[in-house]
Amino acid sequence: MKELSVLDYGVIAAFFAVMLGVGFYYSRKSKNSDQFFGNDKSVPWWLSGVSFYMNSFSALAFVMYSALAYKFGWVPVTVSWLSVPAVLLGAWFLAVRWRRAAKSSPIDYIATRYTPKMCSTLAILGLPMQLLDNALKLLAIGTVVGVGMGFPLFWSICISGLIIVLYTFLGGLKATLTCDFIQFLVILAVVFALPPLCLQKLAAVDGGTGLLHGFEVFFDKVPAGFFNFTNGQYGWVYMIVFFCCVGSTLSTNWSLVQRYYSTKSEKDAKKMAYLVATLLFVGPPLFFFPAMAARVFLPELDLNDATAMNAVYATLCKTVLPAGMIGMVIAAMFSATMSSLAGNFNAAAAVVMNELYLKLDREATPARRMVAARVATVLVGAGVVALTFVMQYAQGADDLFNLSNKVFGVFLPPIAIPMLCGIFVKRFSKRAGMTGLVGGIVVGLALFVAGGTWPFLREMVWIFPLTALATIVFLFIGTLVFPDKPEERAEVEGFFRQVNTPA
Repeated sequence: MKELSVLDYGVIAAFFAVMLGVGFYYSRKSKNSDQFFGNDKSVPWWLSGVSFYMNSFSALAFVMYSALAYKFGWVPVTVSWLSVPAVLLGAWFLAVRWRRAAKSSPIDYIATRYTPKMCSTLAILGLPMQLLDNALKLLAIGTVVGVGMGFPLFWSICISGLIIVLYTFLGGLKATLTCDFIQFLVILAVVFALPPLCLQKLAAVDGGTGLLHGFEVFFDKVPAGFFNFTNGQYGWVYMIVFFCCVGSTLSTNWSLVQRYYSTKSEKDAKKMAYLVATLLFVGPPLFFFPAMAARVFLPELDLNDATAMNAVYATLCKTVLPAGMIGMVIAAMFSATMSSLAGNFNAAAAVVMNELYLKLDREATPARRMVAARVATVLVGAGVVALTFVMQYAQGADDLFNLSNKVFGVFLPPIAIPMLCGIFVKRFSKRAGMTGLVGGIVVGLALFVAGGTWPFLREMVWIFPLTALATIVFLFIGTLVFPDKPEERAEVEGFFRQVNTPA
């Protein structure tokens, strides 16, 4: 195991300096809250697509997916490829609808399609899921940096969170998009550099040399069934449920919706989604091969030790990489999380300002709006850091993959299903959205509590579909109990005319 060199620290420091430099540069460019949150619809499709791709994964991929690759082989590739049809469905059915429906925030259309109270409630209830999701990602990067750089976990989380908040606070969405592109290039360098080094390490297992010999050793020594599409608890039922989960996330995550509606045109919104689908198909085999290869040249890692599994990627990098490249990999890990968190911070701050603050300060001047935008960004970031410490204390180094699934199983269906039904299903009444949202969350929390007695209820294959079914049932119940008045039905009809009319 190599220790980090001065060159590694120099690479990491230079990376952070560039990120902060971008934030300072765009701090002078964002003159109003529309520019800060991307509401001026001026983002090129390729930049929005790269940002979407970078926002769709984080250091959780380095941590939890690498652990799965080491344990089960091809399984994380299968899981990752489930995102491809989800994004393609988004390109065909959602891209233009999101661009027509959303204006100042990812959920502002809720006030028209359902009710203003539903919009405010969704903002209040949706924020915990966004914060919990971000806290998981920050815990992941804290874990990786703690192993890779030798920092205590506490300071790893604090420093990571502070840097992300700083450049998002300074430059808004434009800084986030530019940093996403730079971080994408950093990750590309690592993704293409690491596999050949791992192949050389594989070849040396039996004293040989050469990349081809490395492949021969790899295929000869991996466990039986290592290239199965499913394995162990991750069977086809799990994959189907996970597809529904990841499809809901990619379709309704606030920062990803923001990427759709910030593009220059409806055609660009579709092109962006096609680019994302391509990247999501090509990337996983290259990305997860090093962790699969480590099963051969690092066989001593304990499959039942959650700490060792969460550190697989950092361990293999410190084993095979030369000085400087370890710093580049750590920068890439930061890149994955920083892009995702920065996008989520900006989108969540947009919701806080537009759906909560402006409801209280309706006469806010442009200057006050900019101050509110930046204050909202800081509050969201501070909330994520605080939740990260709570989660780390409660969960420790447990399996981050399963923890994230439990969180999403409770909160995702009640938030995503009313959002999607709002732009597709005309028959649900305006007040049905609130019953679906609140009823679904109540059922999800009840299932989670009941999981203390019946643990299987906390597994994603149970809690997600049951919560989703409850949400749909409550949407129908809300429509029956609270039917629309004629003027409300006319407002819904007007909303759907807008959504179905090309801009």
